[in-house]
Amino acid sequence: MKTYVSSEQEGEKLKELFVDGLKDIYWAEKHLTKALPKLAKASTSEDLKEAFEMHLKETEGHVTKVEEAFKIIGEKAQAKVCPAMEGLLKEGDEIVESTEKGTVVRDCGLIMAAQKVEHYEIASYGTLRTLARMLGHFDAAELLQEILDEEGAADKKLTDLAEAHINEEAAQE
Repeated sequence: MKTYVSSEQEGEKLKELFVDGLKDIYWAEKHLTKALPKLAKASTSEDLKEAFEMHLKETEGHVTKVEEAFKIIGEKAQAKVCPAMEGLLKEGDEIVESTEKGTVVRDCGLIMAAQKVEHYEIASYGTLRTLARMLGHFDAAELLQEILDEEGAADKKLTDLAEAHINEEAAQE
């Protein structure tokens, strides 16, 4: 049975956790908008480059939607350093540095790094959506679900690219 927090005082600790999570993912999305162009530039495959460029546009929209979620719950949009995303983005940089430019092996590594980011975001948005519902912020939950759906589609697109040709071509290098 679904239970919703009935009084403001009862849910105060949960709301703090929720707001903290929004601050975390807000930072993550804003920094991802800086990382995606680098990943696109480092890509060898035109398909992968296009996927990163398309996801950049979606990510810019995610930043706006997270800002809307803050507004809906009556909080100021504020970013808090997200150590998890910081580490994942650093890992992407390391893949670029450790692989040869113009190789499909690099693309394979970029997909691996990008899917780690997507999985982190999927976990974060799934939890945030559920917390929003528990707190009775159904409009915010709907926005978070929209983002979650787009993150899932981006992850699927990366899998499709890897399985369609990138992994096989990388094995031939």
